[in-house]
Amino acid sequence: MRKGFEKQLDELNVNLIKMGAMCEQHITETTDALFQGDKSYVDRSHDLEEAIDKCEREIENICMGIFLKQQPVASDLRLVSAALRMISDMERIGDQCADISDMIKYTSRHNMNEYESLREMSTNAKEMVTDAVESYVRKDLELAHRVLKQDDVVDQLFVDIKNKLINYIGDNPDQGEFWIDVIMIAKYFERIADHATNIAEWVEYSVVGERVK
Repeated sequence: MRKGFEKQLDELNVNLIKMGAMCEQHITETTDALFQGDKSYVDRSHDLEEAIDKCEREIENICMGIFLKQQPVASDLRLVSAALRMISDMERIGDQCADISDMIKYTSRHNMNEYESLREMSTNAKEMVTDAVESYVRKDLELAHRVLKQDDVVDQLFVDIKNKLINYIGDNPDQGEFWIDVIMIAKYFERIADHATNIAEWVEYSVVGERVK
């Protein structure tokens, strides 16, 4: 019985890594399209979103199979329950990447290279997703805690962008609509980092039985 559980757990981990990699790819491609002003990327983005959704359903099926067939003990239940929570956050990351890509048609006529802080937010958020999923597979609390600390970096970048753009809007109200779009994009990146933080918190729950905020 235990051997069967470990086999299914390995399958779960492989699929979680796959879903995490798809989220990383979506973040990277969305950021590149944003800075290149590539309006044609929208369809590709929504295809990636659908692929992430499909992966979520596959992982849900694996988890349900473990619940129904393996009679997991308490620590195993935490692992599987945490995985179910994690894929919900990863699915939302795909949604938010698609939301950013939908805004490229409004930002493409502007030079986005003036807003390198957005790229920095994206890079940090992607690293957080990678580390959060890896911390689950390795049961590495130190790595999970590093993700939680990195969220502060993304939050500060968002505050910096927001304050900078508030001043811009005041001085150049005719560009206000575009700068509001930039703030919204920054908010989406900040939310991606928040979802990575949630994943790291569920890792802690899976290991120690408590979800620490």
